[in-house]
Amino acid sequence: MTNEPKSILFLCVANSARSQMAEGLGRMLFGDRVPVMSAGSEPSKVNPYAVEVMGELGVDLAAHHSKSVQTIAPATVGTVITLCAEEVCPVFLAKARRLHWPIPDPASKDPSIPREEMLTRFRTARDTIRGMLERFAAEERLG
Repeated sequence: MTNEPKSILFLCVANSARSQMAEGLGRMLFGDRVPVMSAGSEPSKVNPYAVEVMGELGVDLAAHHSKSVQTIAPATVGTVITLCAEEVCPVFLAKARRLHWPIPDPASKDPSIPREEMLTRFRTARDTIRGMLERFAAEERLG
């Protein structure tokens, strides 16, 4: 039996924005104490707005890529946190504890939305996730 701590998996559909930001924030907040990863049921690519707003906090997502939930070894996951709000969340079949943080998707395919509004949407999602992670860390005594 290994003494490796079980990881936290952030899960959403595309693994392009919310779960990527949560992974970056989790690594920033937890350091090496808890392994953190993210995945999606329909991976796409990391959203450039997510990369930009995380860079504002000194978290570099530029090397991140979207991953499929199918690539995650269930035995390594202790907690799954789904971040879906309006869409159907992916299912992760494992004995992991499940938490659900419904955060609206900041991404949009609407080209008429101005850049500043998109940045505001992504900052709001980022800051919401950060607050929830800080509360989670306090409750789990990870800080």
